[in-house]
Amino acid sequence: MPAELVETIKTTIQPNDHPYMKGAWRPTFNEWNATFADGEAEVIGEIPKDIDGVYVRTGENQVHEPIGRYHPFDGDGFVHSISFKDGKASYRSRFVRTKGFEAEREAGRSLWAGLMEPPHKSTRPGWGAQEWLKDSSSTDVVVHAGKILSTFYQCGEGYRLDPFTMEQFGTEGWVPIDGISAHTKLDEATGELLFFNYSKHAPYMHYGVVGPDNKLKHYVPIPLPGPRLPHDMCFTENYSILNDMPLFWNEELLERNIHAVEFHPEMKTRFAVIPRYGQPEDIRWFEAEPTYTLHWLNAYEEGDEIVLDGYFQEEPQPKSYPDAPDGLERMMAYLSQGLMKPKLHRWRFNMKTGETVEQRLDDRILEFGMINQKYAGRKYRYAYSAIPEPYWFLFKGIVKHDLETGESWSYELGEGRYASESPFVPRIGAKDEDDGYIISYVSDVNADRSECILLDAKDIEAGPVCRIILPERICSGTHSTWANGSDIGMPENSVLAA
Repeated sequence: MPAELVETIKTTIQPNDHPYMKGAWRPTFNEWNATFADGEAEVIGEIPKDIDGVYVRTGENQVHEPIGRYHPFDGDGFVHSISFKDGKASYRSRFVRTKGFEAEREAGRSLWAGLMEPPHKSTRPGWGAQEWLKDSSSTDVVVHAGKILSTFYQCGEGYRLDPFTMEQFGTEGWVPIDGISAHTKLDEATGELLFFNYSKHAPYMHYGVVGPDNKLKHYVPIPLPGPRLPHDMCFTENYSILNDMPLFWNEELLERNIHAVEFHPEMKTRFAVIPRYGQPEDIRWFEAEPTYTLHWLNAYEEGDEIVLDGYFQEEPQPKSYPDAPDGLERMMAYLSQGLMKPKLHRWRFNMKTGETVEQRLDDRILEFGMINQKYAGRKYRYAYSAIPEPYWFLFKGIVKHDLETGESWSYELGEGRYASESPFVPRIGAKDEDDGYIISYVSDVNADRSECILLDAKDIEAGPVCRIILPERICSGTHSTWANGSDIGMPENSVLAA
């Protein structure tokens, strides 16, 4: 069937020159359904017939004129889903119908101020660790127990959607009173979902486990010295790894409800290693060099050690971005991977001696790494990192690492073309770890269109094996996931199940 415009969401945004409301970050307001097959004008190349599943990416897409200064992380959650089966693809895009989205749609205006404005500018109480932001459920997505779980980085309620149809089921019932952070973690081997949250009141962090039946199984405090700003966690087969990093709110200003972030280079980075179903007294704490890590890549157990890979920031509190418009210098600095300088890094925690050993794996500026999720929490070989556009929250390409040999390969999209976070897609009946594809949504500001591309994971330098042209150029975004059709099941009424 041709592309179907499902709904256009009414916007109140006024013409502006905000750097994160134009170009690849220009908001869109149309929700679409579309299907694709080989031989159609919208498909360049051939849709692989040896994949079965769904690629889901979320992101921030502002609908209403902001209250004060706009930060792109304030935007409303907008989910893009494309599913594949038997060489056909089906695309759906929907705003997440959060409580904040519906309240502002009814009011016809913004009701909550964003990250860069003081709390009193919001007209209603908010959500999350800062307690006054809108829970836009715009940061991260994972598919667990057959449904998308959409989450917010400052801790929110968590929203459920159908990965194929985008039917929405509202907030998740098991979520604790302090909410859940973005970057919940799915262990494909067990079907368990691991999560954490953080807040401004003691014990400042909690950690939990949800079973494959979508019921809360475990929830314990992870006591910290004060309010912190963790963004991600990691896990192995038997342990979960949380962190206490020396980048957090200024405690004196926090007493005046001012949320100013400071880096403390005199403090160590601390890691909490806890058995998956452990208690606070079971936590082993490890110290490492001071940094901030936005995202982890993977972790696994090796002899007496736990190995953790992630992106070590050399400049967690970067200098202001000099070319930013007035008032946005700090915002644009913290959105610039080129200024924060994240590098692929390895930490080894010796569970017998308590020693931490660190190793730099690549000296290039990289972030937003993905792996074959079958190997999450297990020893793995291949990683796929995003190449940032200098000084922007945009990705211009992908690097594949062979962590055993140290080799790497890269693919860049070209001027004016920007990727999304790009998961690994296993081939049906895959024989080894990199037997599959890398998938991404690409925004082309030159042609004013978006595509879904697939690269052969064994040869990313060859470029896309398939390009699917979407009905409209989509706004750039944050995180994504791939879920195997065999794990979640195709609905009977799906156009791909026919």
